[in-house]
Amino acid sequence: MGKSTFTNDFTENFVRIRAMRTAILLTMICLVTLFQAASGQNCAETARIVPPTLSDQTRSDFEQKLADAIAARKAKPDDPDALIWVGRRTAYLGRYKEAVRIFTEGIAKFPADARMYRHRGHRNITLRCFDDAVRDFEKAASLIKGKPDEVEPDGLPNAKNIPTSTLQSNIWYHLGLAYYVKGGFKKALRAYEQCEKVSKNNDMRAATVYWHYMTLRRLGRRAEAEKLLREFATDVEVIENRDYLDLIKLNKGEVKAEALLSKIRGDANTLGSASLGYGIGNYFLYNGDKENAMTIFRKIVEGDQWASFGYIAAEAELSRSASRVPGAMYGYY
Repeated sequence: MGKSTFTNDFTENFVRIRAMRTAILLTMICLVTLFQAASGQNCAETARIVPPTLSDQTRSDFEQKLADAIAARKAKPDDPDALIWVGRRTAYLGRYKEAVRIFTEGIAKFPADARMYRHRGHRNITLRCFDDAVRDFEKAASLIKGKPDEVEPDGLPNAKNIPTSTLQSNIWYHLGLAYYVKGGFKKALRAYEQCEKVSKNNDMRAATVYWHYMTLRRLGRRAEAEKLLREFATDVEVIENRDYLDLIKLNKGEVKAEALLSKIRGDANTLGSASLGYGIGNYFLYNGDKENAMTIFRKIVEGDQWASFGYIAAEAELSRSASRVPGAMYGYY
């Protein structure tokens, strides 16, 4: 057999083998997908839950408000707002999987209502189902395109009982967060850029600008990040996002890390300690002090704010650090 004949036969066999391997791989993917569909299991159903720590009075208040919401929904079964409040009130009691099921029911009944995806996406973040959350928020973003924004009523009102966010700002903000905790900083950046366009008050602007800033730092775009902060005046009044305003001041050099650390030292069990703590830890991390950053992240996850975004982000940092995932500092998708 000549050399050319041997080469041709070898090439043909190699091509056939590659084609067979590709076919086998595709078949396996299809089988896995079919199995998942047949089993009916998804991330939300199998996720671990840590119930919130609630005082007896708070729990009683939440349960009464949920009972009222259920009664309102029975009176108006075709009202999407009634369904949304049942889902939100259910989640406040820590029944996050049940809340996801309620919003899934809402999606089936009101498929063009972006609010259903927005709220289910939020609870998918709580359950650490980040891929599902991304899909929900991307769908919600497509549904709001070209539509006017609307104020989103607070289920847990602030001190002044003034809502500070809107449907569209919440969609983009949470989409950015879902990508961020996945390490998808480039896609998180796109979301935060969109969120800034619909962040109209000081509270929402402080939160959005801060996460936007952190995302730019994670992408190694320090000059852009610093420019973003220079354009944000910190002599503003906020109602509920004081921690984010303080973190902006920290990164602008207007306050010292030690001053902010003193606010949370010895206490990992408040929402403020989780969000502020994560921001301080992140400050240390992208300024080269990984040891101090990880100490703060560990302190956060020793607390009881399991459902807070600061806790979730700190948990993600520790996981990436432990697994030494490439791009743990910077995201490339």
